[in-house]
Amino acid sequence: MKTFPASQLIINADGSAFHLHLRPEFLADKIILVGDQDRVNMVASFFDEGSIECDVQSREFHTITGRYQGKRISCISTGIGTDNCDIVMNEIDALANIDFETRQEKAEPRHLEIVRIGTCGGMQEDIPLGTFLVSQKSIGFDGVLAFYHDRDKIVDLGFEKALVEHIGYPKKAAVPYVVSANPELVNKIARDDMMRGCTIAANGFYGPQGRVLRVDLAVPDINEKITSFRYEGQRITNYEMEGSCIAGLALHMGHKAMTVCCVIAQRKIEAANTDYKPRIKELVRTVLERF
Repeated sequence: MKTFPASQLIINADGSAFHLHLRPEFLADKIILVGDQDRVNMVASFFDEGSIECDVQSREFHTITGRYQGKRISCISTGIGTDNCDIVMNEIDALANIDFETRQEKAEPRHLEIVRIGTCGGMQEDIPLGTFLVSQKSIGFDGVLAFYHDRDKIVDLGFEKALVEHIGYPKKAAVPYVVSANPELVNKIARDDMMRGCTIAANGFYGPQGRVLRVDLAVPDINEKITSFRYEGQRITNYEMEGSCIAGLALHMGHKAMTVCCVIAQRKIEAANTDYKPRIKELVRTVLERF
């Protein structure tokens, strides 16, 4: 079995993971990831009375583990971006599959179910504000997955190639990767009343999502090209900022993962809803019931 030295797996003096400050015994098999650390409290407000086991805060990483209708669930905030999700995914996998006392990989792998709940911007005119949109495919603009072995074995290379050619993707940018969510988990959460689509996880909020302030873009019409893209009957439905890393690393690690977002901006018609919190609360309740 693999053994992990202190420089590779940093464990705090209290036996917790370096960034999350979470100890192995407090990690549930069912995990909800949210970007906003304050949203963890909102998710936990639905938990069964008296069921909370831990409430741990470290930087932007906030974890509460408890039960919803008897189901043991950990809600963890990632902060914004795939770089943060790289930290969270590796540390929850370590908590599940590495013995923190011996620093050895466990003989029997533990498989987690991970649902990211977030917000997004819709990219097609027929996607209304407030839509619950499940990412069947996540398209990473971030390049994180390229740092891991056998990246090409878990991605849709045909989709990737067609997208790069259609957009005229900047040659010096990281090549996009396209990863599928776990179909079993998607069907469990989405059922027949949530929209399903292909989601770009952008590595920024402004330029990487086609927003222009004082600095012009390398591909000025990138959003028009994204909106018009089609591949084997699929189209790009929305932008967010975390799902690709979560989906990609989950596949590498043997976990089930997916992302579901509430559409709070409509990029095609230049509309946005800043009063979206009640709708997010409804999405959280729905996911908890179906998880």
